[in-house]
Amino acid sequence: MADDTAGDPVTGIRWTRRSLRVVARELTRLRHPVSAATVRRLLRARHYSLRVNRKRLAHKTPPDRDAHFRAVVRARRRALRRGEPVVSIDAKEHVLVGRFAMRGRAWTPAPRDVLMHDYRRDAAGVAIPFGVYDVGRDHGFVAVGTTREAPAFATATLAAWWRDVGRAAYPRARRLVIACDSGGANDPRRWAWKHALQRLADATGLRLLVTHYPIGASKWNAIEHRLWNRVSATWAARPLETYEHVVKSIRATRTACGRRCCARLDRRVYAAPGPAPRDRPGRGLRLRRHPRFPVSIYEVRPHIPAS
Repeated sequence: MADDTAGDPVTGIRWTRRSLRVVARELTRLRHPVSAATVRRLLRARHYSLRVNRKRLAHKTPPDRDAHFRAVVRARRRALRRGEPVVSIDAKEHVLVGRFAMRGRAWTPAPRDVLMHDYRRDAAGVAIPFGVYDVGRDHGFVAVGTTREAPAFATATLAAWWRDVGRAAYPRARRLVIACDSGGANDPRRWAWKHALQRLADATGLRLLVTHYPIGASKWNAIEHRLWNRVSATWAARPLETYEHVVKSIRATRTACGRRCCARLDRRVYAAPGPAPRDRPGRGLRLRRHPRFPVSIYEVRPHIPAS
């Protein structure tokens, strides 16, 4: 085991990548028959211990990370002081629709029987929740897609929120501040996302100020700890057998102030975004970029402003 052993130089605790059964089998092959339980006892006597991987290593922090955060926070606070809408958007983990096990625990008279394996072929489909969390009003709006997490799906959800909720809540709004992470459908490096925003700005007449959090900082996005955590608690240990069940579970979710979340099912088919034109990928966009963080903070202006 000498070549398969590692240890802590301070505490003296050692560990090996070999399993107990492998060690017992090797000892038996060397004419020292022993059981796995005996191997466990002997390893503990020699200060071995079971270990797991720890996620503690991080990439080198960019020197302007704090300034990036401050720029995002300033944009949000300035908009809230002015009474402008500020929304946090993100897609929740995709869920298989069917009698599948869900994480968490729930109070029930008896445990629910679910399928032993999470095979895609046994599912009625995949539910893709994309949420819009209104930071100022503490209100959530979720569209449940059935095809893929595409930029067109994200902006369609934003358009539905504005049409059904936002326009009535902010009748004088001329600008919408959008906070999001830096991956998925709203990846700032994808031209398809910016073109989808331009179509949204033209349709609503709103100026869209998009503020992306730094890479690896998605957990600071408000929707993560103000909406998605409550949705997860609502459907914990409850199999989502149909799309209607998914939507009803989200509608039963309440935010911290007691507001019920709005939810709708979006069965439209969203195609995967194609490659941007090589000659002029930003053609047709009215972009105004932040002077220091041009990739992560930018404003998309409509071609015809709202009257």
